[in-house]
Order: sequence, then structure tokens, then C-alpha cells
Amino acid sequence: MSYNIMKIMKDPNSDKNIHVLLTDGLSQIWGIETLNEAVKIAGMLTENSDSGHIYEVRGEPCPTKEK
Repeated sequence: MSYNIMKIMKDPNSDKNIHVLLTDGLSQIWGIETLNEAVKIAGMLTENSDSGHIYEVRGEPCPTKEK
């Protein structure tokens, strides 16, 4: 299982949360192998956010059912 980091931002027009998955250099969802590493990276990104964005860790996306 890999873990992903999600950036949580506020929409300035509606004040609702917007959730954005971080991607790698190839525009693929950035997967991190260990939970400890993902939590550490998310914490560092949150602490260094000039815009006040929050970063959270989540597991792999849920599998979708094929039709």
C-alpha cells in the first residue's frame, strides 16, 4: 500500500474546502511507500505553507467497480 498527500485549500469565492492530490513530475499521483515518511512530509509542507494550506495523508484511492 502506498500513501498520498492531499492539499486542502479554501475556495475564496465560496469558502468551501478544495482537496487536491499532489502529483509527481510526470503528473501521476505521488505515492509514498511508508506512513511515517508520508506523515513527516505532510507536516513539513503544512509548517512551510505561506498560504496557510493544510496537507493530510490518505491511503490509496478506493478501487472502482468496472462496468
